[in-house]
Amino acid sequence: MNYILLDWMRKIMTNEWTMQKFMKGAVLLTFSALIVKALSAVYRIPFQNIVGDQGFYIYQQVYPFIGVLTIWTSYGFAVAISKLLADVHEAQANERIAILRIAFIYLSIISIIGFTLLFTGADLLAAWMGDQELSKLLHTGSFVMLLMPFLALLKGSFQAEGRMEPIAYGQVVEQVVRVTVILVGTFIVVRTGASLYTAGSTALLGAIVGEIAGIILLLLYVQKKSSHELFKRTPNTIKIRPIVQKLTIISLSVSMSSLILLFFQLVDSFTVFKSLTEAGISRLTAMEMKGTYDRGLPLVQMGILIASTLSLSIVPMIAYATKKKTGRNAIPYAQLTFRIALLFGVAATLGLILVLPPVNEMLFETRDFSSTIAVFCIQIFWLSLILTMTSVLQGLGKVTLTAILLIIGLTLKWFFNMWLLPGYGIMGAAIASNIGFAFIAISLYFYLYSILRIRFATINFYGHLIVASIFMIITVLTWIFIVDSWLFGGLPSRINAMFTALTSVGVGAIIFLLYIAKSRIIAEKEWFLLPFGRRMAMVQLWLNSKK
Repeated sequence: MNYILLDWMRKIMTNEWTMQKFMKGAVLLTFSALIVKALSAVYRIPFQNIVGDQGFYIYQQVYPFIGVLTIWTSYGFAVAISKLLADVHEAQANERIAILRIAFIYLSIISIIGFTLLFTGADLLAAWMGDQELSKLLHTGSFVMLLMPFLALLKGSFQAEGRMEPIAYGQVVEQVVRVTVILVGTFIVVRTGASLYTAGSTALLGAIVGEIAGIILLLLYVQKKSSHELFKRTPNTIKIRPIVQKLTIISLSVSMSSLILLFFQLVDSFTVFKSLTEAGISRLTAMEMKGTYDRGLPLVQMGILIASTLSLSIVPMIAYATKKKTGRNAIPYAQLTFRIALLFGVAATLGLILVLPPVNEMLFETRDFSSTIAVFCIQIFWLSLILTMTSVLQGLGKVTLTAILLIIGLTLKWFFNMWLLPGYGIMGAAIASNIGFAFIAISLYFYLYSILRIRFATINFYGHLIVASIFMIITVLTWIFIVDSWLFGGLPSRINAMFTALTSVGVGAIIFLLYIAKSRIIAEKEWFLLPFGRRMAMVQLWLNSKK
């Protein structure tokens, strides 16, 4: 999504668009992206409540396969197509249509190959994961690949034209339909007494129905513009090989930061359950343990929403400031991006760890393996930094080494999974994830520093962040002790956990943000650059009005 905004910003600099049009599109696209990300995190909670930890294990074993393929094709290739189209002048209609044709054929080949490998190789992949029954889910999920060429081409075409409404509305409709099918379908399947593997297949069917809904909506927009380039017939006027190379390189480079969490999940799919059973744990217990471990995924996704919002809104400004010759350069934006990511990464990670036991029970019925999930949630801190720094590097046009660092981090995750799982169980997998993400985050920091040669935050900033964190820890732990023992102690366990978790999160957030506002380590004018930052700026001005 960052690259969509970056292409739009480039058009502003060539006077093809106005800043007003860019801001309208950026707000719409950012808002729709947040809805999609929030739904992606939230739906897993009722889904787990419907199918239990064993059913959650079944779904999460297979979902990363589908997620990796769909993000690469429908997102990465869409961005690559739009970039290639944007590099061709609008007067060169034949070249633009030729690019669309080559992209569609190339994507169709990839999709057919991907579908064939996933469908025919389902039994082998399931065997590698240690659960042969998962092949049924892989068979179902493989069909989503066949829809990718249409979705990517339509998104890329609209994006290149600067028509943000179809993309924004399409991705929201796609996700809403997907989540609805997943929750309603699995509820019906479970109520009828079908197996949890059937419920998992039904959930994966939701991805297929969602993609179809997205394609239908985009086609409706095409119908409103009968001269759309996709349907014109013109001779091929450009070489195929350079276009294919660019599509591949661009799609992979822009997708890596979005795919990294899914790739880590994929490593867990191949190693965690199999390692647990090889250690002598019964298959049913191992399934439940893996499902409990996967509870951390929606918590991490919700925890990094702020970082995702930040990268969507600030990074295009960095790209614009980098390329223009006069005025403010990219450095202040890069510094602000890092400070906000660090600020909310620390707050979200600490806050969630502090309230993890009641949150675990509130959302997932039990407090099982809360310590493991707490370690798992440390990923929020690393991912907050990774998402923003990779986005800043994209804005600066630095993507190759970034992709290499992500691959090395993934390799470390696999190595430490194989090393730690036999001795530490699912806690070992959680530790391995943090090692991999920590390497990526620290490496990206030094790489970004080597490019900009700036200090991203002052000693004063770090000092106030530490004090704010200490205040939040003391306040939340005290509040949990009071409410858990006295105020809500007489309520049923899960209701007690709900009130404890929600009030603790609220108290902790208020204390943390009030201290940050009082310290003014983020200036009022900087808050105004952030989505929903206006309210924080107003609070900060009010708290410091005497000064």
